[in-house]
Amino acid sequence: MLIQTPDWVKHAVFYQIFPDRFAQSKLPRKRLLKNASWQDWHEMPTLQGYKGGDLWGVTEQLDYLQNLGITAIYFTPIFQSASNHRYHTHDYYQVDPLLGGNSAFKELLDACHDRNMKVVLDGVFNHSSRGFFFFHDVLENGQHSPWVDWFKIYDWPLYPYDDNFPANYGCWAGIRALPEFNHDNPEVREYIMEIAEYWIKFGIDGWRLDVPFEVKTPGFWQEFRDRVKAINPEAYIVGEVWGDSRQWLDGTQFDGVMNYLFTGPTIAFAAGDRVVPKQVQGPSYEAYPPLSAPEYAKKMQELLQLYPWEIQLTQLNLLASHDTARLMSIADGDRQSVELATLLLLTFPGAPSIYYGDEVGLAGGLDPDSRRGFPLEAHWERDILECHRQLIALRHRYPALRTGTYRVLYADADIYVFARILDKEEIIVAVNRGTTPVDVTVFADDLKSQPSKVLYGDGVAQWHNAGESIRIELSLAARSGCVVGIG
Repeated sequence: MLIQTPDWVKHAVFYQIFPDRFAQSKLPRKRLLKNASWQDWHEMPTLQGYKGGDLWGVTEQLDYLQNLGITAIYFTPIFQSASNHRYHTHDYYQVDPLLGGNSAFKELLDACHDRNMKVVLDGVFNHSSRGFFFFHDVLENGQHSPWVDWFKIYDWPLYPYDDNFPANYGCWAGIRALPEFNHDNPEVREYIMEIAEYWIKFGIDGWRLDVPFEVKTPGFWQEFRDRVKAINPEAYIVGEVWGDSRQWLDGTQFDGVMNYLFTGPTIAFAAGDRVVPKQVQGPSYEAYPPLSAPEYAKKMQELLQLYPWEIQLTQLNLLASHDTARLMSIADGDRQSVELATLLLLTFPGAPSIYYGDEVGLAGGLDPDSRRGFPLEAHWERDILECHRQLIALRHRYPALRTGTYRVLYADADIYVFARILDKEEIIVAVNRGTTPVDVTVFADDLKSQPSKVLYGDGVAQWHNAGESIRIELSLAARSGCVVGIG
């Protein structure tokens, strides 16, 4: 079958925002909670409690995001909830009043679209919350509730708060606060489809789907795609699936997944033995043990062969998220590891996604520490920010870095070299993750343009023709990378 994915995603650079922690409006816009006692913005985050970030604050920071080169925002959940992360949904039709409500979101959405920036929302459709009206009715009325069949009720009574007794209903990951929907109920199915349609009509540009693999009802995600795409064929549908995702990436369900199969190996290569094992234990991705360049090359080749090329170009590639430790902490504070991984992220096929604050070197361990408040400008790592700015600008400037083929040219020990090729445009990317400078010879007889201008990073590139053999000599500084093109 012909697989069709949104064209804009292939050219996008995403920025993931955890709304409570990115920005708080500096203007007196709040009608409610004007004098709320928020947790201190710069103190370590906790599982409960709010720091007071809102959507007006995001709107006020759009200049910053646009100057960085961001063209799309993925928000973790914004709907009404009684948790700072908002995966405990109370009302799927109401943006949380702590974030400014529906009006603040409409203002933000319009402002983004005026700048040609896309907005993707988090859809939490496997489970709701104890505070979800339909489930609350079940708690109040038991077997007499008309909503009983909307959930997986096993026995009575229900125990939503008392751990001394079985919950007696299906709850995600055994968490009583998260009652699971009964997706086999046609009314539940229709309810979720209508939510998806409502917000697409409202103007959002796509859905990121939370734990979609938990929904086992046949045909569910196929119908979801059909109904969303009927409204906006260019809407992006991306699933949170951490491993081999072929069963969801057949062209009938998702346009891509959060590409943790890229994340783990990239960290394991770029950071190597600097990876702090305790920071990667728990999340389902393999960022440890260290990988050599040949091992990393093999992983990337296998990954690029896993899905159709049209899908590869709309994968959501990332180095960190709200579900992982931040790269700076994973790499034990090593700035070069962060910059090398960022180079590999922004030159790989698919849409790169930057977790808010990573571009300024924000640290943070596993949840909830990975959800810190965005730092004051005085605490930014300027070199890391400049690395992001330059690489994002290069990605926007050279189409080959977005949709060109990916070909490994050299992989040995600590040295990894590959090319991105689109028609006559050829870009070479070289990484030395070792601790000493190196000179390396790469044979590339079929690169016609013989790119030699260093567009980014520390390095020297010179071409040599010796008989029928054409090679490029690369000189790379220790712990560095470079991008070479025509200019």
